[in-house]
Amino acid sequence: MAKGDRRLETGFLFTDHYQLSMAQLYFREGLADKRVAFDYFFRAYPDYGHHQAGYCVFAGLEWLIDWMAEARCGTAEIERLRNQRGSSGQPVFEDSFLEWLEAEGNFDPMTLRSVAEGRLVHPHVPLSTVEGPLALAQILETPLLNQLNYQTLIATKASRIAESARGGTVLEFGMRRGPHLGVNAGARAALIGGAEYTSNVAASARLGLPSKGTHGHSMVQVYMALGGGELEAFRAYASAYPDDCTLLVDTIDTLDSGIPNAITVFGELRAAGHEPRGVRLDSGDLAYLSIQAAKRLDQAGFGDVAIVLSNNLDELAIWQILAQIDDEAQRYGVEAAKLARRLVYGVGTRLITSHGHGALDGVFKLVAVDQAGEMIPSLKLSDNPEKIPIPGAKSVWRIYDRRGYATADVVASVGERPGSAERLELHHPYRAEMARVLSNHEVQSTERLLGSVLAGGARADSVPTIDELRRRRAADLERLDPGVRRLVNPHTYHVSLTSGVKAIQQRLVDSARDGRLSG
Repeated sequence: MAKGDRRLETGFLFTDHYQLSMAQLYFREGLADKRVAFDYFFRAYPDYGHHQAGYCVFAGLEWLIDWMAEARCGTAEIERLRNQRGSSGQPVFEDSFLEWLEAEGNFDPMTLRSVAEGRLVHPHVPLSTVEGPLALAQILETPLLNQLNYQTLIATKASRIAESARGGTVLEFGMRRGPHLGVNAGARAALIGGAEYTSNVAASARLGLPSKGTHGHSMVQVYMALGGGELEAFRAYASAYPDDCTLLVDTIDTLDSGIPNAITVFGELRAAGHEPRGVRLDSGDLAYLSIQAAKRLDQAGFGDVAIVLSNNLDELAIWQILAQIDDEAQRYGVEAAKLARRLVYGVGTRLITSHGHGALDGVFKLVAVDQAGEMIPSLKLSDNPEKIPIPGAKSVWRIYDRRGYATADVVASVGERPGSAERLELHHPYRAEMARVLSNHEVQSTERLLGSVLAGGARADSVPTIDELRRRRAADLERLDPGVRRLVNPHTYHVSLTSGVKAIQQRLVDSARDGRLSG
């Protein structure tokens, strides 16, 4: 691919081949402009093997909207499609379809309703609903899933890591181990999910945030190879960054060389009117070394400098480190709670790759088709009940119990408001035998979750900042039952359908099965 064509990788052609194949079929059959509705949702929380998520953090929406606004099928895209050949050597895409695509190939006609980015979300709940011409909605499927699945996955992992840190600072350090340019989306998602900063300079610049980092072992090695040593390397770094000096202390020996040399340099910085920032530990028993580093730094008068930990960290590793500190710190005269607040976690590979669960099972399913001006519910039948979507146009409500905790997300018909009646009957999304009843005295309040974000190519709301997205996540966490927030074996959060929606789903299931049997 020519260098000048690099934009083809990320523009309108950033979709799967079969989406364009179906779009051409719809065009040939006169269905390309038929109005339809698709729902985006995921089927299950991430399961990391030894531990599981009890919620997800919805992310990727703003970048999806940006992509939809910029993606256009222009001359270069048309020429690439015109040159496609099938197994017979004939063009895959007909000239008439390509002419239509060049004229209509943008997403301005699409309407998008969505849960706000940064909110906590749960399986089977429609998170985004797309309405618009069938051919364009089909082409949109792949980029939508690409944007929303990955960022939601990483934001969820980051949120769990941030919670396990007990107020300690989390930094995203995964650029070197992540999926090529996907690390930019991953860094953004990590910031939404709870990371304070990222080492990714480009992503930080795009988001208007400072990037963060320390130095590598190689810096100390260079000075050693040239006849100097660790102390000389530390002094050089402190001279270059006197007000942002965090020293990596485990290149030689953490406790017998790195910490003493760091303390020497910190004293020199303070004498010159500067305050050191911290030390970084990248190997060994991080809990024990944190305690010993804190003890020695405290004794030297540097009790407020940060202790940065790195090396294959994730939520369970951080949880175990803090549990060990709780158990061991007192015997060395170190206050465990104070040390926990002082720790900073540089989390790399296991965050940017969502270690243990590398892909979110998010899907984009047709749920309604226009017939004579009315959106008729549509359903995909499956032998696996978990894969049967919720058909038709819907609203989504969050119900808060008398404690003020979110107790259920309820999928309702567009005109319904769950919780307004004396009695609310709720049904499992795919298990017909499971239902429960909520009386209105059990409900403190309800909140509508789906709102308009894009119509006619124009934003229907303001663009949130990263800080606003973080605040949404934090507010939702405060109102989520602690059992659901557990890192291991979390309590199940209820996702339910109203009786009306359940009846529509069951009717379509029965009809589809009857048709399959009669056919």
